[in-house]
Amino acid sequence: MNKTILITGSSAGIGKAAAQYFAARSWNVIATMRSPEKETELTTLNNVFVTRLDVQEKAGMQQVIAEGIKRFGKIDVLLNNAGYGLFGPFELATDAQIKQQFDVNVFGLMHLTQAILPHFRENKAGTIINLSSIGGLITYPIVSMYHATKFAVEGFSESLAYELAALNIKVKLVEPGAIATGFDAAANFTGNPEITDYDSFVQGFLNLWGSKTQERTTPLQVAEVIYEAATDGSSRLRYLAGEDAKELARVRMTGEEGYHEYMKANWVPDMGA
Repeated sequence: MNKTILITGSSAGIGKAAAQYFAARSWNVIATMRSPEKETELTTLNNVFVTRLDVQEKAGMQQVIAEGIKRFGKIDVLLNNAGYGLFGPFELATDAQIKQQFDVNVFGLMHLTQAILPHFRENKAGTIINLSSIGGLITYPIVSMYHATKFAVEGFSESLAYELAALNIKVKLVEPGAIATGFDAAANFTGNPEITDYDSFVQGFLNLWGSKTQERTTPLQVAEVIYEAATDGSSRLRYLAGEDAKELARVRMTGEEGYHEYMKANWVPDMGA
C-alpha cells in the first residue's frame, strides 16, 4: 500500500511543492488549504485529495483526518507547513496581530498534531514533520514575533520527540533559510503612522533583506529535504534546508560573541552613532 502524507498550507510555496513532490513519488497526498476551490493544479492528480482546512479552526481537524483515512486507508506522515511571518517593530504590533501569529504558527500546529496522534498510536507508527525555520535558531531584526513562534515550535518538537519515541512515532524539524516564495509579499507588517522612530531602521533592514535574494532556496529544494525527513527511517530531529541555513546554523554554534558579531555585521542596519 502506498504511504499517505497530510500537508497543511498546500496552496502555494513549500506546501504545494511538497504535495507535488510526494505525489510524483507515488505517495497519496491529503493537500489541505483554506480555499480549495481556487486550486487548479493539485486537483488534476489522482493520488492527491484536496480539501479545506484552516489551522485556526480546531473543530474541522478531526473531519479532515477522518476523510483522509477513508480515502487512503491510513495516514503515515503529517507535515505541519502552514505559517506566515509578521514583520515590524514589536512595539507597534496589535494584540490581534500577535494572537494570529501564534494561532497559525504554533497553536494550529499543536492542535493538528494532537488530533492525529490517536491514529498514529493505533497504527503504532507515524511521523510528524514540523516546518520550522532557521528563524527558530537565529534571529533577524524586526521579526521578533515570527521568531517567537518558531522558537516555540523548536522547543515543542524536541520535547515531543522524546515522549513519542517509545510509541514508534517520530518527530522531525525542517529548518529552511530564506525561501524564494511569496512569503515576503504575504507577510503582515506592524505599523503606526504616528510613530516614525523605527522607520529608518525598518527600511534599512528591508534593503538588506532584499539585497540577498540570490541566496534564497527554492520550494522544491525544501520539498526534497522534507521527503528525506519522511523516508530516511532515522530518529534524526533536525534537517537544515538551504546553504544560508547551514551557514547560519554553523555561526550559531561558534558561541554567543561570534554569533552576535556576525549577525550585527551582516543583518543589522548601520544607522550611525
